Amino acid sequence: MSIRFASAASAVALAACFATPAFAGEAAAATTGAAADTETEITVADTAALTPAIAPIATADAMGQEEDSSPITISGAATLTSDYRFRGVSQSDEGMAVQGGITISHESGFYVGAWGSNLAGWGTFGGANMELDLIAGFKLPVGEGTLDAGLTWYMYPSGASNTDFAELYAKLSGTVGPIGLTATVAYAPSQEALGNWDPVGPTVDPGDKEDNLYLAGDATYAVEGAPITLKAHIGYSDGNPGLGPNGTSVAPTGTYFDWSLGADVVPISGLTLSVAYVDTDISEAEANLIRPNFATLDGDSISDATVVFSITASF
Repeated sequence: MSIRFASAASAVALAACFATPAFAGEAAAATTGAAADTETEITVADTAALTPAIAPIATADAMGQEEDSSPITISGAATLTSDYRFRGVSQSDEGMAVQGGITISHESGFYVGAWGSNLAGWGTFGGANMELDLIAGFKLPVGEGTLDAGLTWYMYPSGASNTDFAELYAKLSGTVGPIGLTATVAYAPSQEALGNWDPVGPTVDPGDKEDNLYLAGDATYAVEGAPITLKAHIGYSDGNPGLGPNGTSVAPTGTYFDWSLGADVVPISGLTLSVAYVDTDISEAEANLIRPNFATLDGDSISDATVVFSITASF
């Protein structure tokens, strides 16, 4: 199951710091995703389609009429990545993943979307061994920035249904000079998937239900005169420690930080090459408490530092 992790006072201060007019998210991976993301998920800004070699004739213009613009916009992306890292933890056993998403937006600000990825390792997924995120939200201008709020339903088709859960999110984004800033709050209410099923400790309560909080700040800087955007991310997870249903967990160590530094390069419209250094403050001692789940087949922690490469095609 997906790992959604995020000392609370310091995290709130962190998110507030990044929230000065601003917040970006997944969710280009799913919007993103997600995805939300806000997930560490490589995200891609919306790009225009390539101009055709021969422009089609606009019939309405030829007849002296104005063509009505559609209130609906459809966008999407497909990604090949060297490691699916969500909030700093590998969902793909530190192996490659294929991901894709689509978003349907209305001019009112309302949108719906879906995003998916293959999975491996980290608990028992069953079925197709994939994650499918269903997303609905609303965007509206707030001062000089944009507020994006909604709900993500994380599900695992034909697999471990008691690992499915819902998460509310709110993102405030804007700019300060050449810097784009985003502050995110994601909250998953008490649910079975977040419960203390197989904890690190003496008690086991299969019927337990817990909640989870994730706070994050993101910053981007577009290099002037070059198709390059530099990115930085920091996140904080606070949830139920130990293992949940099927040996998975949203916050396996209870609380932890994740961060990343990276860059996006857009050689042509609609194509993005990304690289990011990703890490967490989850120690080997903490990881050892929840092995073998919290490890690759080779026995390495799935939350240690790594460099993630990806290529994304978007429309």
